[in-house]
Order: sequence, then C-alpha cells, then structure tokens
Amino acid sequence: MSFDRLELADRGDSGAVAPPLPPDDPEAWYAPDVRSQREVHPGVVITIRDAERGFDYEVREPSLRESEREALDRIEEYFADANLDRPRTREGAVERMESGFGPKHRRVVDRLVDVSPAARRRIDYHALSRLGCLDELTPYALDERIEVTDVADDQVVVHTENFAPARTDLDADPAYLEQFASERLDDYTVAFHGFEVPVVVYRENLLGADPFTTKYAVREPDLLPGDADLVEECKSRVWETDVDGVVDDSAAFVRERARNLLSRRLTARNTRAWLDAARYRLRSALAEWGLAIPPVGERYAEDRLDDLVYYVLRDYVGYGELTIPIRDPNLEDIEANRVGERVKVVPRDEVAADERVPTNLVFEDETEFVNVVKQLAASDGSELNASNPSAKVNLRPPGVDETIRCAVALPTVSEGGPHISIRKQSADVLTPVDLVERDSISTELVALLWHLYETHGVVLFCGPTGVGKTTLMNAHVPFISYRHRPVSIDEGSREVWIPHETGVSLTTRDHPEEYKRVSMADLMTETNYLNPDVEFIAEINTPESFRTFAEVLNTGHGVIGTTHAGDVETLVNRVVEQNVPTYLLDEVDLLVFPRHVDGDRYVGEVVEFVNEGTFREFERERDDDMCGVVRHGDTTVYWNTVARRRHDGGYDLAYEHPSLGDDERRCVTTVFEGIADGTDQPVETVEESFHRKHRYVRYLLRENVTDGDELFAFLSDLRTDEAATVERIQRRTRSRQVDGPVAADRGSSGGTVDGDGPSPARSAGGPTSDAANDGPGPDMSKDRPGPDAASDGRESSTSNGEPSTSNGEPSTSNGEPDPGTSNERASQDASDGRADSDESLLDEALGGRDREGWSGSETVSGGTETPTGRADDSLDNGGSDGD
Repeated sequence: MSFDRLELADRGDSGAVAPPLPPDDPEAWYAPDVRSQREVHPGVVITIRDAERGFDYEVREPSLRESEREALDRIEEYFADANLDRPRTREGAVERMESGFGPKHRRVVDRLVDVSPAARRRIDYHALSRLGCLDELTPYALDERIEVTDVADDQVVVHTENFAPARTDLDADPAYLEQFASERLDDYTVAFHGFEVPVVVYRENLLGADPFTTKYAVREPDLLPGDADLVEECKSRVWETDVDGVVDDSAAFVRERARNLLSRRLTARNTRAWLDAARYRLRSALAEWGLAIPPVGERYAEDRLDDLVYYVLRDYVGYGELTIPIRDPNLEDIEANRVGERVKVVPRDEVAADERVPTNLVFEDETEFVNVVKQLAASDGSELNASNPSAKVNLRPPGVDETIRCAVALPTVSEGGPHISIRKQSADVLTPVDLVERDSISTELVALLWHLYETHGVVLFCGPTGVGKTTLMNAHVPFISYRHRPVSIDEGSREVWIPHETGVSLTTRDHPEEYKRVSMADLMTETNYLNPDVEFIAEINTPESFRTFAEVLNTGHGVIGTTHAGDVETLVNRVVEQNVPTYLLDEVDLLVFPRHVDGDRYVGEVVEFVNEGTFREFERERDDDMCGVVRHGDTTVYWNTVARRRHDGGYDLAYEHPSLGDDERRCVTTVFEGIADGTDQPVETVEESFHRKHRYVRYLLRENVTDGDELFAFLSDLRTDEAATVERIQRRTRSRQVDGPVAADRGSSGGTVDGDGPSPARSAGGPTSDAANDGPGPDMSKDRPGPDAASDGRESSTSNGEPSTSNGEPSTSNGEPDPGTSNERASQDASDGRADSDESLLDEALGGRDREGWSGSETVSGGTETPTGRADDSLDNGGSDGD
C-alpha cells in the first residue's frame, strides 16, 4: 500500500508543522467569532463570542453519561432533606468548589455511587454545584473576571473585564442570584468549647430583594438526613442521665455523655448488618488486649460525630440560636424580637458599625425561645413566671470576656412571643488615645477631663442610648490616682471599669422577695462606710438613682456618671421632675454630650453651669448660641459652652492660649476657677497644670498608648516620681535612637525647643510636680544622677565658652546651631526625628527649667535643650494636634 505525500503550504522554510492555535487567537480560522476562552475550574470552560449586540457568554461544564446522571439523581434524592448550607457570596462559592465535600458527605457519596475515578470527579462537581453551591450560577461565580451582573430582555447579562455586555443562557431570575451578587465584607471564627464556628458578614448588591443589604451569617455545621432526630434524642437522654455527685464542668459532662450516646447510635445506624457490627465490636475489644489487629476504617465519619455533639452543647451549655452571637466579640447588640423573625445584631467594627444587621438565625419554636429567655434570666438569679414576666440581667457566660446586659420578657408582656435584647460591653476598654485617633475627642478635652478626674470633680456624660457615654467615662478612669479609692454603684449594669487595686464595684439586686433585694439606697449606705474619693453612678435614670446622685453630691465626693439627656434643657427638666434640688447643679463641673451620627461617635458639646452674673458677662463676649438659659416653672438655670465640635471635626474652645496655637490668652469658662477653689490653688497654677497635662496627652498619642493597663501604669509611675519616670523614658528613647540604622553612624544633632510649656515642679526647692496633685515628688534642687554627658558626645559649651550643639560644633549666640553645620545634618535629623520628638514632648511637659546634674541638658534662650541635644518644634506648630 502506498501513501500520497501531503504537502503543507504553511510549514515555512524549516519544514516544521505550525503549532495549533487556541480558539480565541485572531488567526484561528476555525473559530473566527471566539474572543476569549479559558478554564475557570477543572472541566469548566468559559467562551465569549461576538454577537450582533455585544457578546455571548457560554459555559461548558463536565458532561455526564446516562449512568452518571442516575448516580447524581440518587445523591440529590438522599440529600433532599439535608438542607445544606450554601455559600453566601461568590468568594464563598469559589472556596466551596475548591475544598469539595467534607468527610461525612464523601462517605455518603461513596456508599451511593461506584464508578471510575474520572466519572467520580464529574459526579462530584455536579453534586457539589447543585447541593452545596449556587447550582446553575456556580460556573459564573467561578469566573473572577465577571465584574457586574444585570438583567436585560429576560436574560442575565454579565460584564467582564474586557467584554461587556455579554449575554448568558440564564433566565432573568435564577436561583441564588442574591448570593451570586453579594460581596464578602468580613469573615472570622468564634470559639465555643473547642469548636471554631465560621461567621461571615456580607453585603447583597441586588436591589429590591431585601431592605437590609448587609447580612450576618453563622456557618454552623450541616446536618445529614436524620441527624436532627439524633440530636433531639441525645438531648433527652442526657437530660435523663443519672449523676453521682456534683458536676464541676457541665460542658465536659455533656460532651462525654453526648459522644457516648451518639457514637452508639451512629454505629447501629451505619453498619449494614448486625453481623458486621458484632464483628467490628469483637475485633475492637480483642485489639485492646493485644489479641487481634484493630479493625480498618471508621464506622462513621469523625466530623459527623463532632457536628452532632456541637448542637447538643449549643442547646445545653450555650444559649441555643444566640450561642455564637453572644460569644462574638465583634458584636455590640443582639436583638430577638419575636418567633419566626430573624435575629438582628449590631456590629461594633467598621464593616457595619452601628447598623442593625439581620442574621440567618431564627427562633422557629416558641418553646425553644422561652427556654432561652428563662435560661438567661436564671444565669443571673432571676426566675421568670406569669407574675414576674420580665427582667434585666447581667452575666458573663463561661468563655466570654465581656459582661452582657440583657432585657428579657415572656410572651405574657411581649406580643408575638418572647423577646431578648442584649447589650455587650467590649472586653477591651478604649483609652483617650483611641478616642483621639478616632476623632472622637480633642487632646484639650482629654487634658481637661484628666484634671477633673484627678481632682475629684463632678462630670456627667449625657446622651441617648448607644452614643458612647460609658465608653467615654471608662476611658478616662486611669486619670484617677492609684492611691485614691473609686467606688461604683449601679443598678446592675456593671459597666464601670476600675483598674485600681483600691476600687470597689457595687451593684443592685432585684428579687421578688423584699428581704433579698438590694436597692440603690442600700448601696449608698454601704458606700459611706468605704471612704470613697470618687463615686461612679453608671446609669442615673430611675428616681432612685437620681436620689442617690443628689445624696452623693451632698457628701462632697467626686461624682462621675452617665444619664439619658440629649441636651442641657432635657437634663435640667429631668432633674427638676425627679425632685432633685436645682442648686445641686452648681456642684456639676462639666456636662459632656457625645453624639452618634452616621456611624461616628464623638463629643459634640461640653457645657458648664454658671451663675447669672457670669452668664451676663460671657453673653456679651460670646456668640448667642454658646450660652443660654433653661427655665422650668420657677427654676432658672444658666449654662455656658466649654467646647463645641465644628463641622470640619475641630473644636471651638472657650479657652485660648498661645501654647494651644492661639494668638493670645482668652478664657470664657469657669472650669479652671472651680478646680482652683476645690484644690486651694491659684488659677494660674491650675492653668499651668492643664498645659502640662495636655503635653503628656500628646506624648501618649505619639507613643500610641492604647492599652488601659499600660496607661494606668504610666500615670502611676508619673505620680510616684515624675522626673524619674521621664528620665527613664528618655533613656529608652535614646537607646532606640542609638540602636537605629541612622543613629549608629552619627551623634546627636543640636537645636532648641520652645519653652512655653507648663512647669510641673517649678523652681528648685519649690513644690513638686502637679501631675498627681496628691503628694510630694522628687526634690529638683538636688543633683540627680543621669547619663554621662561625655558618653553621649554632648558638651555644654565650646572651648571659648560659647554655647555649642550636642556634637560639639559651635552655635550662634542665642544657643541655636550654626546654619552651616545644621544644614549638613538635616537629612539625618529628619530620619531620626521620631525619637527626638518624643524626648521633646517629655522635656516640655517638665516645664523647661534648669535640670543640671539630672539629665545633662542645659537651658538656652527661648527654650530648653532636650537630653538628646536636638530641638523639636512639633508641639508648637500653631495648632492642636489636628483637633
């Protein structure tokens, strides 16, 4: 037989055959309309073709033979009642298809099909796509190049990176279109007794589907058909189990009993014949004695047993549907309003901050809902019944680092079934640095609150629920001296954070029996025996709490509290209506009104009460709306604004000073006079202390001190020995500077700082630091050992007696570095300015006085040279740290 030789016209001079061209290649003559073709998943190919109007988007999935379709039908029939949890977003769909079925699902598929590996891969893809993913939308979700999805002419149209619009074969309303059009905002896990339960927060971008666009989903384990009955049976058997002795760990007890019961039930159910079951058990028993080889393989998937145990623990040890939200540290509020309605949550992070978000959790059964309500009430010692159908409880469940405050009610007083409202206190207390960084407060207001907390003033944080009153109050608690005794009394909220070893927290206790009840009056009596310096009243809202507030004001103790009042007029009206004598309002030093607007929380206004004469004086100097009058019946109260937030985020202050970036001093507030009267100090001294505190606040902001315990420790050291504390920090700063890559090759650079800071320890031999205002500090008239000047390369003067810079180079007559030498070091100074700025902040806080023999620095004209020898004018830039 002979073969004709085929000549290829396009093989070129080399005689080689040209490689095949992909369909989307412009030279591919066999597919002239194909613009793009690629594989987005093994066996899933996307093709985009030219069309009369735009493009056509085609999908090719793995094909199935008839026998494989029958196997797929058996799988779908088995899982029909399983209600598998599908992905909530396209990202979740991609992850689900990449990970495939879990072990327990694979075991089911293994029993239902017996095919070749290639056929098994095809069947797994279609089964996972239909049962555990987005069905016919799955291949579209796998295409990361799809950017926009729309509906036109009763068809789904997609827009890819390079081709738009591209028409698909999908109808206008395919199943799971909401999930396909959703985007993931956040995902994390929540721990519950050894289980890590996934949580996803996502946003639906499909208009008209749900008025709520942001959603919160708890991804609890899937249950196979019949598993729900196993869980209920196990719970009833655990409830009936006899217990010998006291159960110390209820979770461990329930877990052990549940695993034993469920493992036996799964074994009996999954073993195909009783003979196989007996053989398996006999072989396992002999293997324990070393008489036989253990049986190969498990009788059931281990993850299936774990999933069943999770649900038993959730309902017995946890709080049913609310178990994971209660343990989620990213949530602030949880609301379950009625049976059959989605549970709502309020996240505290920036993803969906302060926005009510529906969840995938629903109480379908009223009995289950009532059990959770009673369980929450019983955890705090309250028993709900027809005569006592509602309660306010506070508890800290095991494994939860935060106190939760609950309002619960039975259907007796709640239409549509029981209701639960939970407010969760954050486990991490914010510091003033956190608040300043979030633009919630200015550094000047922090310094003012520091002064009032430290001197046992009276401060009320006023506003509606959820604006951040308690957060503001707790953030400044470290400013109270560690030597003093703060005592909190509240009506069960337990929200006051007291880091002091000397502190005490008292709370009321509600009980049907009067002799077991603890009232605010009882706590007030108890507090008088505790010798408090400052008393916290967390919620001044009830008549009893207002009476307690009035009584505390009469004792002369410092008082810090919160109350519900959106403005001065509302507060005065509430005080009058609660029969609190209005003359006691003169004892209030400051009213702080936080605001909550569009997810942002900030101090909107700070107000003080003044007498009529002062009001008339301030009224002539200020704008009309900066001070005012409240009249209620025969009562007249005058007020003045200390600070007010502007629309640009800055604050208009009633106190101006050159050190705050103002042209001249101007004071239209009586706060400093009130502090001076209470501490028997001149007003000038109080103002000096305020400026020094302000510089410390800016130093803390620069150092990013956002841990409450760290802040409290720093302030305690500062009050014990201010100079030694500052010296220690400066040594650390210099150590960081020397260890840095730039500082290792050079000496310190010279310069000056402005000397307009407060003077905490005034002159040598005089009174010590006012940072604490509560005890003696270091005697600055004595020489304090410090770092050797020579070892740092610093000299106080040149050989001719003129002032010099830190590296010995001559300076000008006013103590500033010579321009010729300073310019040569400009780039080096800039690279190491952070460390030098920190020392300048501390140096200015110490007030710019002569500390010869302590820090090795010298006073120069116009300011104080820092211990590093370099000036830093970052504090005196004419502003107030961006406030």
